[in-house]
Amino acid sequence: MPEVNNIVVNTDCIYFRGDIPCKPNKEEGYHCGSCPVYTPVQKRILIIKLGAIGDVIRTTPLIRKIRSEYPNAKITWLTHTPAILPKGAIDEILKLDLAAVLYLQNTSFDLLFNLDKDKEACALHDTIRATEKYGYRLENGVAFPSNHLANHKYLTGIFDDISLANKKSYVAEIFEICGWQFNGEEYIFDNHEDKGYQWPLDRTKPLIGLNTGCGDRWTTRLWSDEKWVDLIQLLQQENYTVVLLGGEQEDARNRLLQEKTGATYFGYFKLEQFINLMHQMDVIVTQVTMAMHISIALRKKIVLMNNIFNAHEFELYGRGFIVQPNKECACFYRGTCKYGVSCMEDLPAAKVFSYVQNCLNAAQETAPIVS
Repeated sequence: MPEVNNIVVNTDCIYFRGDIPCKPNKEEGYHCGSCPVYTPVQKRILIIKLGAIGDVIRTTPLIRKIRSEYPNAKITWLTHTPAILPKGAIDEILKLDLAAVLYLQNTSFDLLFNLDKDKEACALHDTIRATEKYGYRLENGVAFPSNHLANHKYLTGIFDDISLANKKSYVAEIFEICGWQFNGEEYIFDNHEDKGYQWPLDRTKPLIGLNTGCGDRWTTRLWSDEKWVDLIQLLQQENYTVVLLGGEQEDARNRLLQEKTGATYFGYFKLEQFINLMHQMDVIVTQVTMAMHISIALRKKIVLMNNIFNAHEFELYGRGFIVQPNKECACFYRGTCKYGVSCMEDLPAAKVFSYVQNCLNAAQETAPIVS
């Protein structure tokens, strides 16, 4: 064991920090040489998953698998969005910047999982020392599988026909890249119930959250205001409480919907508070967007409206339904509709409403793809 001035220093301990006192020293006064909770790191593991927020959230089931395989592993996660990750479950969370890159390139790992095809992520895969590497590397300046385990996910990302034929969920594919089989491991996520947020909601009636936006990249997913009004009125006829959800981008729409229907709308909030508001809901209706990932992470019953993505990609853990337009979408992974009017307008409000009722009435759901 290394020593400093004849004092043992266990730099390999899972609690050891190096720059400040460790928790056992701070709380109990222990020193390394006689520490009863000394725990050598079993594996040093680096996960590179930079963004977007939704993809970071739905990669957290890997933490459960890693902890079951290597209980005393030190897990480091590099991302663009550190705040979204569960701090109690991950030993070291780093934001991608120069300081993090310098640190990682001068550290050795047992396992490196690069789950992004961004060039900077692949470059880090190639320059960071690790005994075993999984995911994606650089080949001729572009992303390429690090080994055969990433082949399936890689091909679905570069050929539309292969992507359309895919029957595996995103989570199953991520586990496969890392050499494991997905067995229903849940997300790890903070619902922020301990923050003291107060919501004036009538909990004697079912709370139905409607996330009305979907960002500006894939506008083919948008549902018209008229459809949202129809759905709200159907829900209100059943005496359900309708709560409008969204961010700043959805504020104008939600205020309009509130004015037309009297639905509850509290405004938009910072991410932690928004997550906690979603946590209050009994059922959440959403399109494929960040709110979908949050809903799944919160283990909410969900009605997911989908048109342009392969519905097999989404793992709802048996708590919801995937509802699609009445006609087949012809704009797979397209940001704008090539026919000018999105097929989402062929998804009736009554159809979505019926699956909200199914969610409320069933103790356990499967996630069928509704044609």
